[in-house]
Amino acid sequence: MKVKSRDESLNTTGECDGSSDLLTGNGNPPSGQRKKNMKQRFLKLLPCCHVDPNPVVRQSNIEEDFEIATVCYRPDSVDKLMELTKFTRAELKVLYRSFKNECPTGAVNEETFKLIFSHFFPQGDSSAYAHFLFEAFDRRRNGAVSFEDFVVGLSNILRGTVTERLCWAFSLYDLNKDGYITKEEMNDIMKSIYDMMGKHTNPYMKDSASTEHVESFFKKMDRNNDGIVTIEEFLESCQTDEAIMESMHMLDHVV
Repeated sequence: MKVKSRDESLNTTGECDGSSDLLTGNGNPPSGQRKKNMKQRFLKLLPCCHVDPNPVVRQSNIEEDFEIATVCYRPDSVDKLMELTKFTRAELKVLYRSFKNECPTGAVNEETFKLIFSHFFPQGDSSAYAHFLFEAFDRRRNGAVSFEDFVVGLSNILRGTVTERLCWAFSLYDLNKDGYITKEEMNDIMKSIYDMMGKHTNPYMKDSASTEHVESFFKKMDRNNDGIVTIEEFLESCQTDEAIMESMHMLDHVV
C-alpha cells in the first residue's frame, strides 16, 4: 500500500481540482491527469487521515494501542474493525496510528473536526461543509466521531460498492435524515461547498453558480417532478450518468 506524507496530503494553495463535482455529477468525466490528481488529494478532505511517509510498524506497540486504553475512547479490536470494513489489518493499523496522532483522545468532536478541516481550505469558509461531513461520519449521533466511525465511513467511500458509495453520498445530502433530499438541503450543501472554495477560484464562479447547480441536480434527479429526490431516484439517476460513475470508480484503491 502506498501511503502519502502529511505535506503531500495538504494542499496549501486551496485548489479544489473539481472535488465539488465528485458526487454531484457536474462536468465531464475526469481526464487521466485530473483523475490522478483528484485521487491523490482525496484524503485531504478527511481530517485525521494524514499518514507518516515512513511509518515504523512495531507489532507489539500497535497491538498495545488496540488492547490497552491509553486514550479516553477505546477502539474496537483490529479483528472487529476488519469485519466492519474492507481494510486489511495492516491498513487499519496505519490509519489508527495516524488518527491517534491527530486525535489523541480517540474521538474528535465537531469543533475540532472543523478546525482541522479549515486548514485545507484557508481561502474560504469550510465550517458549514465540515458540519455536514461531520454529521455524515457521526454514525451514533453522539456528537463525536470515533476511529470506528471514521474507518467505517472511509471504507464505504473508498472500498464500498458503487451502491454503497452512492448511499453514503445520499446520506450526506439528506441533512435531516428523513430519506429525501429537498432543494433547501441541496442549496445548503452547494452554498457550503462554494463558501469553502472561496471567492478566488479559477475559473471564476459567479454568485448564481450554486443555485444553478441545484437546479441542474434536480432536473437530473427528480424524475417525477415532486420537488424531492428519493434514494431510488438518486441511485437510478447516478448509475446512468457516465461522469458520476467515473467519479465513483476513481476512488478505487486510494488507500
